[in-house]
Amino acid sequence: MPFVVVSGLSGSGKSTVLRALEDAGFFITDNLPPELWGTLHDLAQARGLTRVAVSTDARTREFLGALSDSYARLARRREDLRVLFLEATDDVLLKRYNLTRREHPLGDTLMVDFARERDLLAPLRAMADTVIDTTSLSAKELGDRVLRLFRLEHDFHLRLLSFGFKHAPPRDVDLVLDVRSLPNPHYEPDLRDRTGLEQDVARYVFQDQAGEDFYAGLRDFVRLSAERARASGRHGYTVAVGCTGGQHRSVAVATRLAGDLRDLNVDVTEHRDMPLVPRASADLPRPAEAPASEPTHLDARKAAAQKAQAGAKGPKVGDRG
Repeated sequence: MPFVVVSGLSGSGKSTVLRALEDAGFFITDNLPPELWGTLHDLAQARGLTRVAVSTDARTREFLGALSDSYARLARRREDLRVLFLEATDDVLLKRYNLTRREHPLGDTLMVDFARERDLLAPLRAMADTVIDTTSLSAKELGDRVLRLFRLEHDFHLRLLSFGFKHAPPRDVDLVLDVRSLPNPHYEPDLRDRTGLEQDVARYVFQDQAGEDFYAGLRDFVRLSAERARASGRHGYTVAVGCTGGQHRSVAVATRLAGDLRDLNVDVTEHRDMPLVPRASADLPRPAEAPASEPTHLDARKAAAQKAQAGAKGPKVGDRG
């Protein structure tokens, strides 16, 4: 995997490229002087980091005098050193700056700054392996182009979890599925204390064709939702599957989805409300009842006082002695 140097004009999309590379697993260092490229390379190698990208641009102008020597030294050690340079037309750069309202690093009027910056970064552009004009590219299109350039793919994960509605749905998910219409093993004495991870419970949940059809619809909808999320540039999508208590149906459905959607790099993150303690058993000895405690001195005094109070009232009218 190459050691990548990202450079370019201010407003041309360097931050977008760095985010795309970081999401693809690169270790990113922004605004690094060229003299430190070799140091970072050595540190990354010592720690087993194979994907490294740095950015160097007009913000490091005080250190660009060492650019040629720094590049030559690192190129001798890394045959796969790659330099990517981004640019755009002045009118597009001006429009982007007006939207962000940021100061240009050279600090003059913007049109003058753009011209000075082009001259300042001309040596970096000259040594670039790839120059991308981002004038007509959206942020997503630029990110996708960079991933294709370095033959990278989005590191996408589909995350599944199960829960019980009576314990409240999770709030930090993208999609919530309700599977309470499936047969409930809770009402079967032999299955009540077991979980949806067990085959007998799963067979009960999916016992008829109606349940199979319901599950197939859920599975296809989850696949469609996750694939659209990945196509939009997202790197993760979380689906929560809920039943009443979170022990049987939701666990069985989430587990089956994980098997059927393996190609989406799926993980079952947790069965949130599934009991963690072993199920109760009639064979287990019942805890012994605590022996009745001996009456204390205070209890005896209280009983005597109540008896004396009752005697002082005397018999009521109409009572028979």
